[in-house]
Amino acid sequence: MNLALFDFDGTITTKELFRPFLEFAVPSIRLRWGGLLLAPMVLGYKLGVVPSNTMRASAVRLGLQGMDEAHANEQGRRFADEIIPQALRDNALERILWHKRQGDRVVVVSGALDIYLSHWCRQHDLELLCSELESHRGRLTGRYRGAQCVGAEKRRRVHAAYDVDAYPVVYAYGDTHEDRELLQMAHRRYFQWREVA
Repeated sequence: MNLALFDFDGTITTKELFRPFLEFAVPSIRLRWGGLLLAPMVLGYKLGVVPSNTMRASAVRLGLQGMDEAHANEQGRRFADEIIPQALRDNALERILWHKRQGDRVVVVSGALDIYLSHWCRQHDLELLCSELESHRGRLTGRYRGAQCVGAEKRRRVHAAYDVDAYPVVYAYGDTHEDRELLQMAHRRYFQWREVA
């Protein structure tokens, strides 16, 4: 049995799904106000001054803070059923199936949010390490529970959950600089679906 580690957004999917989820789950009036408040930060992000993890944390706070946890979970389930299938890469699904047929352990390691990605992974019988939202007394706090699962945190989470050295071959699939540490863990690395040394 080998270990196969897949990034989600841009690797299994054709595009980033963080913003589409917020647009799907957050009421439109809140989206409009949040868009106005985040406009300077979005500009900074586009100019490369504001890091992506800061941008995501701010969007989560403005969009999801105070939302009923059960409602958010239901929105996540609906998003997994209705929206994610439209954004999947055929070659990614084929590769996941190939690993499963080999008897490999397949894990999605992603900065995406647990409230939708957990549903999708359950549907496909995949293990998951991802960014998790914090809740208190049945409501989302607008904060992450722990660190966002990007960059070095991906490597840390994998090592905390699995004995990586016990697997004969570790495969990793990613598409951005936030996957670099994940790819460095692997014997066989695929960046934007091309194998790299």
